[in-house]
Amino acid sequence: MSKAKLISVAVLAVLAVVIVLQNTDAVSTRLLFFTVTMPRAFLLLITGLLGFAAGVLVALTRSKK
Repeated sequence: MSKAKLISVAVLAVLAVVIVLQNTDAVSTRLLFFTVTMPRAFLLLITGLLGFAAGVLVALTRSKK
């Protein structure tokens, strides 16, 4: 079972790297009252990290119940 997990994590990591490397254009993003220009890859990274953190917080709150 652990080999299957390792393979799936590796495939997802490679897929994430490919997606990020293909999206290097600069984009403008509005954050409340500010406009930030950054590479799309960085925006994807930030979004992914925020989603991961939200998932960890939800998992932690459910495991305590």
